[in-house]
Order: sequence, then structure tokens, then C-alpha cells
Amino acid sequence: MSTAAIPGAPLPVRTPGSRARGRHRRPERPEVPTGAPALVLAVPGPATPESVAVVEELISMVRGEQPGIEVLAGWLTGAEPDQQQDQQQDQDRQDGRGPLPVPTVAQLLHAAAEAGVPVPVLLPLLAGPHPALAELHHLAEQAGATVTDVLGPHPLLAEAVHVRLSEAGLARADRARLFAIATAADGVVLTTAGGEEGAAAAGITGVLLAARLAVPVVAAALDVPGSVAGAVDHLRATGSQRPALAPLVLGPEVDAELLLTASEETGCPSAAPVGAYPTVAQLVGSAYLSVLPPLLAAAEEAAQAAAEAAQAADPAEQAREAAEAALEG
Repeated sequence: MSTAAIPGAPLPVRTPGSRARGRHRRPERPEVPTGAPALVLAVPGPATPESVAVVEELISMVRGEQPGIEVLAGWLTGAEPDQQQDQQQDQDRQDGRGPLPVPTVAQLLHAAAEAGVPVPVLLPLLAGPHPALAELHHLAEQAGATVTDVLGPHPLLAEAVHVRLSEAGLARADRARLFAIATAADGVVLTTAGGEEGAAAAGITGVLLAARLAVPVVAAALDVPGSVAGAVDHLRATGSQRPALAPLVLGPEVDAELLLTASEETGCPSAAPVGAYPTVAQLVGSAYLSVLPPLLAAAEEAAQAAAEAAQAADPAEQAREAAEAALEG
């Protein structure tokens, strides 16, 4: 019986309820132990104001999703530019168009080594295969760092692309809303980066997107000449009258001009890149947590081995152990 039903009883006191159960409850956030390695988002492409803004917003989302993770962004730079390119980049920075002075992955790894903290976990900020992965794995091998898998293919990326299409008026927000959209696409080209390998991997996410939209979806590579146009021609040949482009890219890994050119050359409207979207932050947190247990176990074993080695090398400890052995004898 509630205390409110008892005459003269004090004001009712709220008692904590049990944790919600069932398939719709929010899962508990796993604890990130103190001293866990930092997470470095390895960002391909130039650090333009637009790409930096996307990465900063995504970092904020990851911190909100998993507050215990120390998240940083490091940029992959590739080959060093010559003097003329340096001067052009300086002018572009002054105009607000060029790369910004941000830390690189190599600099963050060096800083961690100098500070004596655990080697950061490197997460490629990519939806699929990409040429930048070779450089990232090379840096990781030199520093002894762990590199997580790329973020896709994954159903959560299909959800993000679906939302971007609906924001552009190219798809219904969900199947439950049965009203028609005059501009809705009847076929989608899932555009991505990473060449033919990237397009092949994106095809898996394309299948998931097709199930959500109930329209045909084909994947194409933005960085392969003729790939997007060929995919659009295929859709039109199979009956699509209003094909649209849906970028399966986070943003920094592809030149924005490629997205614009693809839309102009095919005459198809395009949704925006996935960018900083909540499900991407979930994927980032999950990727980090999946590699954390073995790293913590290895660090604990190394610390224990170091302590045993230090104890064995301590003359005073050796003398004490010898005295105890003599007394027992």
C-alpha cells in the first residue's frame, strides 16, 4: 500500500524502480577503467574547416555515448608537400579554405611515448576499405599500436544513410509513414571511396539499405572514373526513373568536389555524407570497447612481470628471501 493512502502518513517517498527489461531498454554502458589507452580517430584527407567540424562533433557524440573514453583526433598526412604547395596551403588557411594546423596520428603516438602513457588505440574513421589504411597500419606497427576495424559494413550505417536521404527529400523517413514523397528516389546509387574494393564492401550496406527503402540499391566508387555513371545507367536500364546518389562516406575521406561532380555528371540529386551521426558514434565506441579487454590483460601481465623482475633484482629482497630460506632449513 502506498504511504499516500495512510491517514497521517508523511509525504510519499519515491522508491527506486527496478531496471527496465525487454528488447527496448537501453543497454548499460560498460565501464572504461582508469588508465585505459586513449582512442585516436585516424582521419584521412586534409583538415579543412568542414572536415574538422565533422570530426569535432563526432568526438563530442562519442564522449556523450561513452564518457570514460579519452577521445582524440589525429590526421593522416601522406607525402610531404613541396614549398610551392606549402605556400598555397598557407594562403588557403588565411582564406578559410585550406588544411588547418591539427595534430597528426604520428605526433599523437610520439606524444604518448614521450609521456609514458599506454599506446593509444587507432580507429580509422572510414566506412570501408581505403588506401589510407596502409599508412595507418604502418604507423601502428612502428608504435606497437592496435588498429580497430573500419566502421562498415554495418546496419547502423544503413540507418544513417537512410536518414540523410530522407533529409534531402529523397526517401520516406520510415516505412510506417505511408504518405508519398513526389521526389522520392526509385533507385539509389550508394557512392563510396576506396576504389573497387570499397564499392564491393559497400554493397553489403547497400543490401541493408535496399531492405529499408524497398528500392534497388547499387554501390559505386567515387574515385573510379565512370563507376557512378555506370551504376546510374544500370538503374535506369532496369526501370528506375528517379535514381539518386547516397554517399556512404563520413566526409573527410573524400574530396567534396567528387560528390558534386558525380551529381552533376549523372544528373541525379544527392544526399549529404553521413558525417557526424549518432549511430556512427555508437560504432566508434563499440569498436574501441571490443579491443580493450586484451589490451588491458596484456598491460596487467607486463606490469606484473616488471614488478617480479624488479623484486628479483633488489639485493635487499634477495637477502630477505635467503634469510627466510635459512630459517626454514
